[in-house]
Amino acid sequence: MTMTVVNPATGKTMKSYAELTAAEVTVAVADAHQAFRHWRRTTFAERAHLMKRAAAALRAHTNEYAVLMAQEMGKPVRDGRAEVEKCAWACEYYADNAEAFLRPELIPTDASKSFVTCQPLGVVLAVMPWNFPFWQVFRFAAPALMAGNAGLLKHASNVPGCALAIESVFREAGFPANLFRTLLIGSSQVDAVIAHPLVMAVTLTGSTPAGKAVARKAGEMLKKTVLELGGSDAYVVLADADLDTAVTTCVSSRLINAGQSCIAAKRFIVPEAIHRQFAEAFVARMRTATMGDPLEESTQVGPLARHDLRDELHQQVQQSIAKGATCVLGGVIPESKGAFYPPTVLTNVKKGMPAYDDELFGPVAAIITVPDEQEAIRVANDSVFGLGAAVFTQDLAKGERIATTELEAGCCFVNTFVKSDPRLPFGGVKESGYGRELSSYGIKEFVNIKTVFVK
Repeated sequence: MTMTVVNPATGKTMKSYAELTAAEVTVAVADAHQAFRHWRRTTFAERAHLMKRAAAALRAHTNEYAVLMAQEMGKPVRDGRAEVEKCAWACEYYADNAEAFLRPELIPTDASKSFVTCQPLGVVLAVMPWNFPFWQVFRFAAPALMAGNAGLLKHASNVPGCALAIESVFREAGFPANLFRTLLIGSSQVDAVIAHPLVMAVTLTGSTPAGKAVARKAGEMLKKTVLELGGSDAYVVLADADLDTAVTTCVSSRLINAGQSCIAAKRFIVPEAIHRQFAEAFVARMRTATMGDPLEESTQVGPLARHDLRDELHQQVQQSIAKGATCVLGGVIPESKGAFYPPTVLTNVKKGMPAYDDELFGPVAAIITVPDEQEAIRVANDSVFGLGAAVFTQDLAKGERIATTELEAGCCFVNTFVKSDPRLPFGGVKESGYGRELSSYGIKEFVNIKTVFVK
């Protein structure tokens, strides 16, 4: 079996990679476990030294990796460079903070000494998506390796070059051989890897169906999972919001990575009092976004990652229109080559339409009009997803209250767009998954939180 990379901007086949056989995967798991047995005994200082070398290796190859992302999944090169820098930041953040995050905690009891210690689990399998092909991996790998674990990466089949490049970063940095390995395998082999007795846990970022499949197998094997799944993030724009700031921020968030982000803004919920002003300004700004070759510095919106994804998105748009939505911008597949889809705006969006109910993974915005603030919050929460959400208002106390107690999501922001940050926990609720990545919470997901009691 082979993995074939098709450039989504041109439709041309770039390169093919041979998939690993089941026997080769078994050897890779065993090798990772052997590397872990030594790595778990290293000091945090030793791990931090190598992790900072990984950050340096990333920066040394920034342009190369940005071009690779553009060619494999269509990310504009300027966004790719920013993604590589963010990965380097995560490496440095955990190099500087992992020891403090995992420091033993003394707890007074009737023992002469009792404490809680965080010990590594072993080999952790990461099943990762194509949309942020470096960042999604490093936000798992940096904390997992700093905690003393080994990592196996099953990346998306359309970004094998990125997957191998990530493995080369750790190799170039001087990490032990086999401590972090890329497994070039298809989805059909994932269950066997999860079931392997030397694989101790699984983390997945991807669609809700993929998360359910991994959770089902991991649950059968009684193995820990962290799942960061789909989202249909609601941005609530209240009547007292600074309209220019809200529109600029909402458009930027909807178009990040051509809209192919779990935490991209997707549903824009606006009260009737400002609906017309918001919609007109929103459409005007969406219209100015530059769509084109991801290798061009001026490009803001590249192609979608694959043609089938573009076609699925277009079908969701057409189904929403058939059910009564109004397309006021875009909505037409370009005649040019590549998996491009134009920035698109739908209004009159109601429950029962894909634009309301489902995740639209592309540059399509759904504007939903509501009578008041109370209904805006209800509609924001009227979703099976709960990854991110935002509220825009000049009343900061009100915005904080809504974000804290009213919005049902794992990441709620006020007057800005939802984003991940190594310093803050990241994850969702409902069908957006469970567990947390990043910050002190993320590094503790894949450790044995062990009680030690000395009488």
